[in-house]
Amino acid sequence: MKPAKARKKKAWLLGVGLDNKDEHVRITRGENFHLVGGSEDTHGTMQEKALKFNEKLKRRGRRLEDVSHEEFRDIAHDIGLSDKNLM
Repeated sequence: MKPAKARKKKAWLLGVGLDNKDEHVRITRGENFHLVGGSEDTHGTMQEKALKFNEKLKRRGRRLEDVSHEEFRDIAHDIGLSDKNLM
């Protein structure tokens, strides 16, 4: 019997906006993120934050799969996310 292949580690940022009142479905997918819902403003803010997060990762020479919880929070705070936005 063949040994099971090691699963490749994958991490995603997930953004969910709940303030949509115009019934428009907004979905954005990126290299390591999925964003769904929200008003036009909220969705735009989520897009901006996800892109900034990826820029910070790239500058540090890191991948989302490899950052510690502490480093994740540091980056999140650097781009203006508060703890209430993180889970």
